[in-house]
Amino acid sequence: MIDRLRDGGPTLVALSGGVDSAVVAALAQAALGGAAVAVTLTGPAVARAEVERAGRVAASIGIEHRLLAADPLERAEYRANPSNRCYFCRSVEAGRLVEFGGSRGIRSYLDGVHLDDLTDVRPGLRAMEEAGFRHPLAEAGWTKADVRREARSLGLPNAEQPSDACLASRVAHGDPIDEPLLRRIEAAEALLLGRGFLRVRVRVRGGGARIEVAPEEVPRLLDSRGGAEVVAEVAALGFGPVTVDPLGYGGRRGAAEGGAP
Repeated sequence: MIDRLRDGGPTLVALSGGVDSAVVAALAQAALGGAAVAVTLTGPAVARAEVERAGRVAASIGIEHRLLAADPLERAEYRANPSNRCYFCRSVEAGRLVEFGGSRGIRSYLDGVHLDDLTDVRPGLRAMEEAGFRHPLAEAGWTKADVRREARSLGLPNAEQPSDACLASRVAHGDPIDEPLLRRIEAAEALLLGRGFLRVRVRVRGGGARIEVAPEEVPRLLDSRGGAEVVAEVAALGFGPVTVDPLGYGGRRGAAEGGAP
Protein backbone atom coordinates (compact mmCIF):
# COMPACT_ATOMS: atom_id res chain seq x y z
CA MET A 1 0.00 0.00 0.00
CA ILE A 2 2.83 2.38 0.82
CA ASP A 3 4.34 1.80 -2.63
CA ARG A 4 1.02 2.62 -4.28
CA LEU A 5 0.64 5.75 -2.18
CA ARG A 6 4.15 6.85 -3.09
CA ASP A 7 3.34 6.46 -6.78
CA GLY A 8 0.38 8.81 -6.35
CA GLY A 9 2.56 11.88 -5.88
CA PRO A 10 1.53 14.88 -3.76
CA THR A 11 -1.42 13.68 -1.71
CA LEU A 12 -4.26 15.08 0.37
CA VAL A 13 -5.87 12.91 3.04
CA ALA A 14 -9.32 13.88 4.31
CA LEU A 15 -8.66 13.41 8.03
CA SER A 16 -11.54 13.19 10.49
CA GLY A 17 -11.02 12.33 14.13
CA GLY A 18 -11.64 8.66 13.37
CA VAL A 19 -9.26 5.74 13.15
CA ASP A 20 -9.81 4.90 9.45
CA SER A 21 -8.58 8.17 7.96
CA ALA A 22 -5.89 8.34 10.66
CA VAL A 23 -4.37 5.09 9.38
CA VAL A 24 -4.46 6.42 5.81
CA ALA A 25 -2.77 9.63 6.95
CA ALA A 26 -0.06 7.66 8.75
CA LEU A 27 0.60 5.49 5.70
CA ALA A 28 0.64 8.52 3.41
CA GLN A 29 3.15 10.24 5.68
CA ALA A 30 5.32 7.13 5.67
CA ALA A 31 5.16 6.98 1.87
CA LEU A 32 5.46 10.65 0.99
CA GLY A 33 6.73 12.67 3.93
CA GLY A 34 6.33 16.36 3.17
CA ALA A 35 4.39 15.63 -0.02
CA ALA A 36 1.39 14.54 2.09
CA VAL A 37 -1.04 16.86 3.83
CA ALA A 38 -3.97 15.99 6.08
CA VAL A 39 -7.00 18.27 5.93
CA THR A 40 -9.77 18.29 8.52
CA LEU A 41 -13.05 19.91 7.62
CA THR A 42 -14.78 22.18 10.07
CA GLY A 43 -18.38 23.33 10.00
CA PRO A 44 -21.72 23.18 11.78
CA ALA A 45 -22.13 19.40 11.35
CA VAL A 46 -18.69 18.56 12.74
CA ALA A 47 -18.30 18.35 16.51
CA ARG A 48 -15.48 20.47 17.85
CA ALA A 49 -14.21 17.51 19.87
CA GLU A 50 -13.70 15.60 16.63
CA VAL A 51 -11.68 18.45 15.12
CA GLU A 52 -9.51 18.61 18.24
CA ARG A 53 -8.98 14.84 18.13
CA ALA A 54 -7.90 15.07 14.49
CA GLY A 55 -5.31 17.64 15.49
CA ARG A 56 -3.87 15.34 18.14
CA VAL A 57 -3.78 12.45 15.68
CA ALA A 58 -2.01 14.50 13.02
CA ALA A 59 0.55 15.70 15.56
CA SER A 60 1.27 12.11 16.61
CA ILE A 61 1.78 11.11 12.97
CA GLY A 62 3.89 14.14 12.14
CA ILE A 63 1.93 14.98 9.01
CA GLU A 64 1.18 18.54 7.96
CA HIS A 65 -2.33 19.37 9.13
CA ARG A 66 -4.74 22.02 7.91
CA LEU A 67 -8.28 22.98 8.92
CA LEU A 68 -10.71 23.89 6.16
CA ALA A 69 -14.19 25.33 6.64
CA ALA A 70 -17.04 23.76 4.68
CA ASP A 71 -20.72 24.44 5.27
CA PRO A 72 -23.16 21.95 3.72
CA LEU A 73 -26.03 24.07 5.02
CA GLU A 74 -25.49 26.25 1.97
CA ARG A 75 -27.28 23.50 -0.01
CA ALA A 76 -31.06 23.58 0.26
CA GLU A 77 -31.14 19.85 -0.46
CA TYR A 78 -29.00 19.19 2.61
CA ARG A 79 -31.13 21.40 4.84
CA ALA A 80 -34.25 19.47 3.75
CA ASN A 81 -32.60 16.28 5.06
CA PRO A 82 -33.71 13.67 2.49
CA SER A 83 -32.53 10.07 2.66
CA ASN A 84 -29.57 10.94 0.40
CA ARG A 85 -28.59 13.97 2.49
CA CYS A 86 -25.01 12.72 2.74
CA TYR A 87 -24.56 13.11 -1.01
CA PHE A 88 -25.16 16.86 -0.81
CA CYS A 89 -22.96 17.21 2.26
CA ARG A 90 -20.06 15.34 0.70
CA SER A 91 -20.45 17.26 -2.55
CA VAL A 92 -19.81 20.50 -0.69
CA GLU A 93 -16.98 19.06 1.38
CA ALA A 94 -15.24 17.31 -1.49
CA GLY A 95 -15.47 20.47 -3.56
CA ARG A 96 -13.70 22.47 -0.86
CA LEU A 97 -10.99 19.82 -0.48
CA VAL A 98 -10.32 19.67 -4.21
CA GLU A 99 -10.26 23.46 -4.40
CA PHE A 100 -7.68 23.55 -1.63
CA GLY A 101 -5.71 20.73 -3.20
CA GLY A 102 -5.58 22.52 -6.52
CA SER A 103 -3.75 25.40 -4.87
CA ARG A 104 -1.19 22.95 -3.50
CA GLY A 105 -0.50 20.92 -6.62
CA ILE A 106 -2.18 17.86 -5.13
CA ARG A 107 -2.45 14.87 -7.49
CA SER A 108 -4.06 12.25 -5.24
CA TYR A 109 -7.06 12.59 -2.91
CA LEU A 110 -7.64 9.89 -0.28
CA ASP A 111 -10.24 9.04 2.32
CA GLY A 112 -10.60 6.35 5.00
CA VAL A 113 -13.28 4.14 3.42
CA HIS A 114 -12.56 0.44 4.04
CA LEU A 115 -14.06 -2.78 2.74
CA ASP A 116 -16.78 -3.04 5.39
CA ASP A 117 -18.06 0.42 4.45
CA LEU A 118 -18.90 -0.81 0.97
CA THR A 119 -21.58 -3.11 2.36
CA ASP A 120 -23.69 -0.11 3.45
CA VAL A 121 -25.75 2.32 1.41
CA ARG A 122 -23.58 5.45 1.43
CA PRO A 123 -24.73 8.27 -0.85
CA GLY A 124 -21.79 10.36 0.32
CA LEU A 125 -19.37 7.84 -1.11
CA ARG A 126 -20.63 8.58 -4.61
CA ALA A 127 -19.98 12.28 -4.13
CA MET A 128 -16.40 11.62 -3.00
CA GLU A 129 -15.75 9.37 -5.96
CA GLU A 130 -17.19 11.93 -8.36
CA ALA A 131 -14.69 14.43 -6.95
CA GLY A 132 -11.83 12.01 -7.59
CA PHE A 133 -11.22 10.56 -4.14
CA ARG A 134 -9.69 7.09 -3.81
CA HIS A 135 -10.17 4.59 -1.01
CA PRO A 136 -6.77 2.96 -0.42
CA LEU A 137 -7.98 0.80 2.49
CA ALA A 138 -10.82 -0.67 0.45
CA GLU A 139 -8.55 -1.08 -2.58
CA ALA A 140 -6.19 -3.16 -0.42
CA GLY A 141 -9.08 -5.28 0.88
CA TRP A 142 -8.75 -4.00 4.45
CA THR A 143 -11.65 -4.45 6.85
CA LYS A 144 -12.32 -2.48 10.04
CA ALA A 145 -10.49 -5.18 12.00
CA ASP A 146 -7.44 -4.70 9.77
CA VAL A 147 -7.58 -0.95 10.31
CA ARG A 148 -7.75 -1.33 14.11
CA ARG A 149 -4.83 -3.75 14.03
CA GLU A 150 -2.68 -1.35 12.03
CA ALA A 151 -3.66 1.61 14.22
CA ARG A 152 -2.53 -0.29 17.31
CA SER A 153 0.71 -1.27 15.59
CA LEU A 154 1.34 2.38 14.72
CA GLY A 155 0.48 3.51 18.24
CA LEU A 156 -2.15 5.97 17.04
CA PRO A 157 -3.87 7.77 19.93
CA ASN A 158 -7.34 7.02 18.51
CA ALA A 159 -6.74 3.32 17.81
CA GLU A 160 -9.68 2.34 20.03
CA GLN A 161 -11.88 5.34 19.20
CA PRO A 162 -15.48 4.26 18.47
CA SER A 163 -16.75 5.06 15.00
CA ASP A 164 -18.50 8.37 14.72
CA ALA A 165 -20.58 10.25 12.18
CA CYS A 166 -21.55 13.84 11.53
CA LEU A 167 -24.04 15.52 13.85
CA ALA A 168 -26.68 15.61 11.12
CA SER A 169 -26.83 11.81 11.19
CA ARG A 170 -28.75 12.13 14.47
CA VAL A 171 -31.68 13.91 12.80
CA ALA A 172 -34.53 11.84 11.38
CA HIS A 173 -34.77 12.08 7.61
CA GLY A 174 -37.36 14.64 6.58
CA ASP A 175 -36.83 16.85 9.64
CA PRO A 176 -35.12 20.05 8.49
CA ILE A 177 -31.57 20.74 9.63
CA ASP A 178 -30.17 24.07 10.75
CA GLU A 179 -27.10 25.14 12.70
CA PRO A 180 -28.85 25.78 16.05
CA LEU A 181 -30.23 22.23 16.02
CA LEU A 182 -26.81 20.75 15.28
CA ARG A 183 -25.24 22.76 18.09
CA ARG A 184 -27.89 21.58 20.55
CA ILE A 185 -27.19 17.98 19.57
CA GLU A 186 -23.47 18.56 20.05
CA ALA A 187 -24.08 20.09 23.48
CA ALA A 188 -26.33 17.21 24.54
CA GLU A 189 -23.77 14.60 23.53
CA ALA A 190 -21.01 16.58 25.25
CA LEU A 191 -23.03 16.33 28.48
CA LEU A 192 -23.05 12.55 28.23
CA LEU A 193 -19.40 12.29 27.26
CA GLY A 194 -18.59 14.53 30.19
CA ARG A 195 -20.25 12.00 32.48
CA GLY A 196 -17.90 9.32 31.24
CA PHE A 197 -20.10 7.53 28.69
CA LEU A 198 -17.89 6.29 25.87
CA ARG A 199 -20.32 6.00 22.98
CA VAL A 200 -23.30 8.30 22.81
CA ARG A 201 -25.95 9.43 20.37
CA VAL A 202 -28.73 11.94 20.92
CA ARG A 203 -31.16 11.24 18.09
CA VAL A 204 -33.89 13.73 17.36
CA ARG A 205 -37.26 13.64 15.67
CA GLY A 206 -39.55 16.63 15.75
CA GLY A 207 -38.83 18.37 19.02
CA GLY A 208 -37.96 15.20 20.94
CA ALA A 209 -34.69 13.45 21.62
CA ARG A 210 -33.75 9.83 22.31
CA ILE A 211 -30.55 9.19 24.25
CA GLU A 212 -28.46 6.17 23.31
CA VAL A 213 -25.31 4.87 24.99
CA ALA A 214 -23.41 1.62 24.52
CA PRO A 215 -25.53 -1.36 25.64
CA GLU A 216 -23.19 -2.15 28.52
CA GLU A 217 -23.53 1.42 29.77
CA VAL A 218 -27.33 1.48 29.76
CA PRO A 219 -27.72 0.31 33.38
CA ARG A 220 -25.63 3.22 34.62
CA LEU A 221 -27.61 5.68 32.50
CA LEU A 222 -30.90 4.28 33.78
CA ASP A 223 -29.84 4.70 37.39
CA SER A 224 -32.78 6.54 38.97
CA ARG A 225 -30.81 9.60 39.99
CA GLY A 226 -28.22 9.82 37.21
CA GLY A 227 -30.70 9.05 34.48
CA ALA A 228 -33.14 11.68 35.67
CA GLU A 229 -30.38 14.27 35.79
CA VAL A 230 -29.22 13.49 32.25
CA VAL A 231 -32.77 13.65 30.89
CA ALA A 232 -33.32 16.99 32.63
CA GLU A 233 -30.06 18.43 31.28
CA VAL A 234 -30.85 17.38 27.72
CA ALA A 235 -34.40 18.73 28.03
CA ALA A 236 -32.96 22.05 29.23
CA LEU A 237 -31.27 22.38 25.85
CA GLY A 238 -34.69 22.64 24.24
CA PHE A 239 -35.59 19.03 23.50
CA GLY A 240 -38.85 17.45 24.55
CA PRO A 241 -39.84 14.84 25.25
CA VAL A 242 -36.50 13.23 26.11
CA THR A 243 -36.28 9.45 26.46
CA VAL A 244 -33.55 6.89 27.09
CA ASP A 245 -33.30 3.92 24.73
CA PRO A 246 -33.16 0.81 26.96
CA LEU A 247 -31.57 -1.22 24.15
CA GLY A 248 -28.62 1.13 23.79
CA TYR A 249 -26.67 2.18 20.72
CA GLY A 250 -27.03 -0.34 17.90
CA GLY A 251 -29.72 -2.29 19.69
CA ARG A 252 -32.64 -0.90 17.72
CA ARG A 253 -33.19 -2.17 14.19
CA GLY A 254 -32.81 0.68 11.72
CA ALA A 255 -30.85 2.93 14.05
CA ALA A 256 -28.03 3.23 11.56
CA GLU A 257 -26.13 6.50 11.13
CA GLY A 258 -27.64 8.75 8.55
CA GLY A 259 -31.21 8.99 9.70
CA ALA A 260 -32.48 8.64 13.25
CA PRO A 261 -35.62 6.52 13.43
